[in-house]
Amino acid sequence: MVVGSVSKGCQVAVIGAGPGGYVAAIRLAQLGKDVILIEKAPRLGGVCLNEGCIPSKALIHAAELKHEIEHGRSMGLGVDDVSVDLARMVSWKDGIVRRLTSGVQFLCEKNGAEILHGTATFTSDRSLRVDTGEGQAEIEFEQAVIATGSSPMDLPGFERDGEKVITAREALSLDRVPERLVVIGAGYIGLELGTAYAKLGAKVSVIEFLPEVFPGLDPEVAPILRRRLKQLGITLYLNHRAHSVTPGDPSIVTAIGPDEATLELEADRVLVSVGRVANTVGLGLDTIGVQLDGKGFVVVNEQQETDVPGIYAIGDVAGGILLAHKAYREAKVAAEVIAGESAAFDNVAVPAVVYTDPEIAWSGLGEREAHEQGRNVVTGTFPLRASGRAMTLNATEGFLKVIADADSGQLLGVLAVGRGVSELMGEATFGLEMGAFLEDLAATIHPHPTMSEALHEAVELALGKGVHVLNS
Repeated sequence: MVVGSVSKGCQVAVIGAGPGGYVAAIRLAQLGKDVILIEKAPRLGGVCLNEGCIPSKALIHAAELKHEIEHGRSMGLGVDDVSVDLARMVSWKDGIVRRLTSGVQFLCEKNGAEILHGTATFTSDRSLRVDTGEGQAEIEFEQAVIATGSSPMDLPGFERDGEKVITAREALSLDRVPERLVVIGAGYIGLELGTAYAKLGAKVSVIEFLPEVFPGLDPEVAPILRRRLKQLGITLYLNHRAHSVTPGDPSIVTAIGPDEATLELEADRVLVSVGRVANTVGLGLDTIGVQLDGKGFVVVNEQQETDVPGIYAIGDVAGGILLAHKAYREAKVAAEVIAGESAAFDNVAVPAVVYTDPEIAWSGLGEREAHEQGRNVVTGTFPLRASGRAMTLNATEGFLKVIADADSGQLLGVLAVGRGVSELMGEATFGLEMGAFLEDLAATIHPHPTMSEALHEAVELALGKGVHVLNS
């Protein structure tokens, strides 16, 4: 508790206790640094642990389990009238969050990082003012790490009220399944939560400004996802610009489609998910001269240092792909650089996963990107309908594709669509970081029957050695 005004000193101040901040604080403390970790929320863990990665995956799993039970007759399992107690489901999800966030606090404290709850503002390039709500603390430091994350982007005409118009935060804590859910934005958050609520019984409509879902990925991905969304009863309105919402019972969502045609949808809840912006407002970055890019993210070098010596930035606030595991890596780089060790964020690939049904996961270069770089490309694609393990899981929708340099055989990228393919990206990314060649992966024995065999099969197809699918 801080009452009145106090002054404190430390070697390193870390602002924000999300995946980047708490990892940076722990690693700095392990390296012998005197660390103060500043977090404005009552619990550590940031968006990821409290209202993002972890709670959303819990809800997605519960929804998938319900859907599996209801559609198990082909496997000889018949269950009627599966009920949904969303309040109890949310309570279960909250229990997971509490265990993880309390674990993070335990680890920070036991490693020697001091935790201070409050809102930090730079007063100089070596000092901070922290408003704790009960007073102010003045922090003098030698170095600082900015790890303040990002927030949902606002959409004009869809002002959030936390009731009718919501973000992912509220969507993860509803007390009942909405009869009609309209999702604005077919990005990963909108489609993940839209899919989960469709499985829980909501009538879901998705409005997307672009002409396709995930247009930057391989063109084989979108048709599979669109087909599955349709099977789940989700209506996808592509090429539609969300215009406004009129709150009510129901609310009316208006969108403008091709040829300026007006679309009106009834909604009990409207989930807005159109992107994220860096949390830099109120930090006082202009006071110390930290440079931002054109989108408002902090500019850093490979050591995660800003243009102000001794000031570092990691995670979402530093831009790039906004993922927790990137923040983990950046946190360790920054901590080790501050401690005088040689480190740099020079990774070959950052894997990404969309937890839709089916999952979409990738790492490294896509086929289109490899061609754009002037590479002579060879690919191998293994359809999951030929996977014995996928058949036993009743999940044969999707494929696994490897992209490699045709001249050298070096692995360039991996793309996967299917159940549980997120678990394959660790091996794929390891191969990319190690500079693996197709022959290396082909000579690696994969256990049978597993989904991981699909990677091996795709590699062998790229080599023209496929045995479970005809070589093209």
